[in-house]
Amino acid sequence: MELKNNSQAPHRGTVEFVNGPVIRASGMREFAMREVVKVGPKRLMGEIIKMDGDEATIQVYEDTDGLRVYEEVVGTGEPLSVELGPGLIGSFFDGIGRPLDSLLEREGMYISPGTSVNMINRERLWEITPVAKTGDLVTGGVVLAEAQETPLLVHKIMTPPGFEGEITWIIPAGRHHAGGDVAKVKDAFGREVSIPIIQRWPVRTPRPYRERLLPNEPFVTGQRVIDGLFPLAKGGTACIPGGFGTGKTVTQHQLAKWGDAQVVIYIGCGERGNEMTDVLEQFPVLEDPRSGRPLMERTILIANTSNMPVAAREASIYTGITLAEYFRDMGYDVAIMADSTSRWAEALRELSGRLEEIPAEEGFPAYLPSRLAEFYERAGRVVTISGENGSVSVIGAVSPPGGDFTEPVTRHTKRFIRCFWGLDKNLANARHYPAISWTDSYSEYAGELDEWFCTNVDPRWGEVRGEVRNILAEDNKIQQVIKLVGEDVLPDDQRLIAFTAFLIKNGYLQQNSFGSDSYSPPLKGFEILSVILEFHHKAMELVRKDIPISLIKDDESVDAITHLRELAADDRAGFDNLRGRIDTHLKRVAAERTRKIRGGE
Repeated sequence: MELKNNSQAPHRGTVEFVNGPVIRASGMREFAMREVVKVGPKRLMGEIIKMDGDEATIQVYEDTDGLRVYEEVVGTGEPLSVELGPGLIGSFFDGIGRPLDSLLEREGMYISPGTSVNMINRERLWEITPVAKTGDLVTGGVVLAEAQETPLLVHKIMTPPGFEGEITWIIPAGRHHAGGDVAKVKDAFGREVSIPIIQRWPVRTPRPYRERLLPNEPFVTGQRVIDGLFPLAKGGTACIPGGFGTGKTVTQHQLAKWGDAQVVIYIGCGERGNEMTDVLEQFPVLEDPRSGRPLMERTILIANTSNMPVAAREASIYTGITLAEYFRDMGYDVAIMADSTSRWAEALRELSGRLEEIPAEEGFPAYLPSRLAEFYERAGRVVTISGENGSVSVIGAVSPPGGDFTEPVTRHTKRFIRCFWGLDKNLANARHYPAISWTDSYSEYAGELDEWFCTNVDPRWGEVRGEVRNILAEDNKIQQVIKLVGEDVLPDDQRLIAFTAFLIKNGYLQQNSFGSDSYSPPLKGFEILSVILEFHHKAMELVRKDIPISLIKDDESVDAITHLRELAADDRAGFDNLRGRIDTHLKRVAAERTRKIRGGE
């Protein structure tokens, strides 16, 4: 736990040069790299990003209009940090952690430059229950007390990482202000140190953990194309690249709503203002499907629109990932949605240009890959320093210009993620949701998750998934031929493969984002694929006996396969009933064909 000596006079420097959000100041020798500073008479918030002797380069997180040379720069003595404590869940923050509801109440519709407000309301009362007791020896990450932050989440107030000692006082059970202390601890030097309920942590410093665990448990999303073909592990990393209008934001909203996480952090990083307005309006009224409670009772929103200062956009993803790590340390599974990392990379590019750095490809800075790595590598499923199991799963949207997946942000992102859900413009135009391409997408977690799926869903999971992917791959080749010469000239076995792929695409991969099919558990998806593949195997036997595929397809039971997704997940009778009808139809076709052949003879 880092203690700050507030009695020491702050360091001061002088503005020498202003270039948008980037300024240079002199008299900065006593300052530290990455220290947060206050600039000018309005006390604009900034961060030192470069030191050169007595000069420092500062990126300012607010509008610098009106800032002049020779104005004062004052140090704060700490890096860019966020407040951690009860009151985070259900809140809306900007990119540097200022609560938007408090700013609206205080400033109205327009935020004045230099406005400073506490991230967490210190006057709010919480019902706090102590977990530790006087005389306990505690180390970093040990839970000292708990507060029921929302009906869905217990907030665990922990000892700061790197701190240890003996508790000399613990907060009594009852209602307490968030701005108070939770305990007093005597450290190894005999000093009594107060541990506050609200703590601070620098956003660019990953929070420590004891051990990283293997990604062998799936992050179940309820989206069949993801869970069935391209699964994500808890603590895993994924990206959703796609051009304008392909459904990145809608897909992330579905993952936020249905994903197997106890805490969701959504970062609107450089998105259009109307999109963030929709998010801010929709999320508070969405219902958590598992509990029936408002979804905001386990959600944090960070809004940083495209018209906000670019430096704050650059900081927003670090703010989000730090909050995610904090709840991970409590033993929760956290999902963080970053929409979109392309806008974040554009902020890096603009700042790099103003710093007059030598650009790399397409004007992005040469350190773009390392910055992407810093973000995605903070994901993971871990044993926390207190011995709990928690995870941070990172899902980043990428907005490549023109849907070009070879542009730098998408290409470098693929180096650091293991799950790639590429969105297809043609599927989106055809109203196929989710528009995740089954040819471009992949998951490197599938092999590690097979054991879990085979144990918890069905032992044939890996076999079925492999066969479905083979059929879709074969269909992709067949479709190229169909475009050239038409379907009628194909042999019946290839026509059957194309028809089975059609059933998979429309009966399994396509999913309604509203209604009962909005969430599809893995078992339901497996049942749908089982019915399709059973039909495929039996139909292929008939095709090999020279029975025309037109007869095989011509029945309402076959048409009903594409409507299996409308059945409830536990409606085994409905699935078995359709299996029986399909089996009866195929046996009838085989018998009639045999009778005609014998009659002809």
